Amino acid sequence: MILHIDMDAFFAAVEQRDNPALKNKPIIVAGNSERSVVSTASYEARKFGIRSAMPVFLAKRKCADLIIVPGNMKKYKSDSKRIMDILSQFSPLVEPVSIDEAYVDISGCERLFGSSEAMARAIKKKIMTELSLTSSIGIAPIKFLSKIASDMNKPDGLTIITKSDAPHFLAALPVKKVPGVGSAAMKQMDTMNIQYLGDIKKFSLQILTQKFGKMGSHLLELSNGIDMSKVETDYTRKSISSETTLPKDMSDFETIKGIILDRSQKVGKELRENHFLCETIFIKLKFSDFSQVTRSRTLNTPVCSSAAIFNEALALYRKFELKKKIRLVGVGVTSLKDKNTPIQMQLIKDERLPEKQWESVDRAVDSIIEKFGNDIIKKATLNEPYD
Repeated sequence: MILHIDMDAFFAAVEQRDNPALKNKPIIVAGNSERSVVSTASYEARKFGIRSAMPVFLAKRKCADLIIVPGNMKKYKSDSKRIMDILSQFSPLVEPVSIDEAYVDISGCERLFGSSEAMARAIKKKIMTELSLTSSIGIAPIKFLSKIASDMNKPDGLTIITKSDAPHFLAALPVKKVPGVGSAAMKQMDTMNIQYLGDIKKFSLQILTQKFGKMGSHLLELSNGIDMSKVETDYTRKSISSETTLPKDMSDFETIKGIILDRSQKVGKELRENHFLCETIFIKLKFSDFSQVTRSRTLNTPVCSSAAIFNEALALYRKFELKKKIRLVGVGVTSLKDKNTPIQMQLIKDERLPEKQWESVDRAVDSIIEKFGNDIIKKATLNEPYD
């Protein structure tokens, strides 16, 4: 049996817990600009139709009494670690998939903790006792179904789908709720009169593959209750990124350059905190018409200094032929490697300040920020905050 746990409105719930004045109030965690987007909405705010990724200005229209709270990622990460530690007390097979959700393989743990339901209730109680936060849990014979189940009775829900219940549940599951089925696929589903996962069985593998590619065979397997994916305990992070929505659409080079520098510093700091090097650096731009584009470059030598990330991100930005003003800027890194991974040395000497020296400078700055706060030290060119 696979257990999937999803914390309820995690960021907002943490803020309501830590500030009693926010309890039972419609709040969102978001940037202070009206052009920012909602990171998390409390359940009181969701009653007004407010959802994650919604522009803040639209959320404010929906709820006149809406309270906007700036996020505190350091606090959320700390609570997330405590939650994952609690899960590991019930099973060694824990797969974190985001800051507020995880899969747990609880097969064979019944001898120690009782039935699946008893185990789920014990986990929920322990999280509530130690962190004063509610969670929703789904349990099912396969990984895919456990995630669907955890979302069925939020907040503070517990849904168990047994092996005997699974075929009926799968047949009646709206296909739009299947992870990976987007708007484009749904248009094709509508033309084929596919509304539920059970409808997939009406078509042959050949037709499904023609219409949906690899997803076609995957959907057919799911409709038959087949999901070979396992709880992966050796999960490693694949990317780190930071982006910000601008106060207004703009194209001024120096302003965009400053924002790229600011984002590069945030990404570099997180890289170093997690003891990673990166091989690929990318930049993301969203334009005034909401179209977006991403460009990336893979380096010969892995890096973790903010200066190296900034130089590459700025070089990528210079290659754009801008015809529209920019609404959002993001910088990120992928192809992450452990800091202790052996790397190929460069044959040609770099005349710029070597990466190791930049890394030393960055780590000194990181320690100052850790001790005195984010605003105590920053680049002279960063005169305006962007969050």
